[in-house]
Amino acid sequence: MTASRWWALATLGALGVIVPFMVNGYWLSTTVFVLIAAIGALGLDLLTGRTGQISLGHAFFLAVGAYTGGVLGGRYGLSAALWIPAAAVVAGLVGGIVGPTALRLRGLYLAIVTIGLIFIGQQVFVNVTSISGGPGGEALPVPIFGSVNFGQGVHVAGLFIDRDGLYYYLSLLVLAAAMAYLYNLGRSRHGRAMSAVRDRELAAAVLGVDVARTKVMVFVGSSMLAGLSGALYGSYLGFVVPTQWDLALSIEYVVMIVVGGMATVWGPVLGAAFVIGLPALLQNVSSSLPFLATGSNNHGSISVSDASAIVYGVVLVVFLLVEPRGIMGLGRRLASFRGRRVGQAAPP
Repeated sequence: MTASRWWALATLGALGVIVPFMVNGYWLSTTVFVLIAAIGALGLDLLTGRTGQISLGHAFFLAVGAYTGGVLGGRYGLSAALWIPAAAVVAGLVGGIVGPTALRLRGLYLAIVTIGLIFIGQQVFVNVTSISGGPGGEALPVPIFGSVNFGQGVHVAGLFIDRDGLYYYLSLLVLAAAMAYLYNLGRSRHGRAMSAVRDRELAAAVLGVDVARTKVMVFVGSSMLAGLSGALYGSYLGFVVPTQWDLALSIEYVVMIVVGGMATVWGPVLGAAFVIGLPALLQNVSSSLPFLATGSNNHGSISVSDASAIVYGVVLVVFLLVEPRGIMGLGRRLASFRGRRVGQAAPP
């Protein structure tokens, strides 16, 4: 990695540390949701963007992580240092069970099978009340690390970090670790095997890649990241119901990786910022926009969620037609264009 990139990362890290003291509670909460969603989006990108396995069942693995955290942290009172990693492990085990399905299916057929996970999962979560609390929902625990209780906040060096700030730092730490892992994975032998499977399975097999093992391992890794995201998401919400782990949630994650840019480290993060940040932005400015519904005065207006869905659809179509590599691809294209302009303007 070049010195300029190290400086850029150091600058981002410094900015990341001071964010909770620079924004208000509304935007800090939104940022926490973005960071948590980005962890799950990295998991889906590992499966779809890097290995070419289309999945629309990502919400199921988010739910597995959330309910694992609820059972272990809420009912058994385990420390967050145990139930957060356990959520990743359990979701990974479930992904290992589902993974062999990808050995016989791909493309649209695999996507349909993963949709089935959503409906199976919702039936299980609705009826098995010992796991999910049933249709009425389940309260999930706040993280507790020793004497640090996220629900109460903590004083550090004379500064008070509240609940949102603690969730922010925890989510940022997990996200940074996940990004570093995927960055190194992409440069490793396993990353090259994944790319070969994505591009052409038969050619990968001829070159000596164990296609079956690669697919199952990717399902496990993707599910683990989804489980981590789900555990943090459920804990931050504090209360979840089975119906919220639906197909729409899975599609949101697909939009994240497509808009942000697949098979990149920063693409899912940028996509999460777009998908989560757009409704928050529209909600924040809804009183200034006459076509958005506010409160009970919604005559001739559309809701924030409907407006967000329209923008999602338009942006998704535009990126697929104009720049399939998403925001990251657009950034590279602009950088290349700028480099050519500078080269042309330079004296001979």
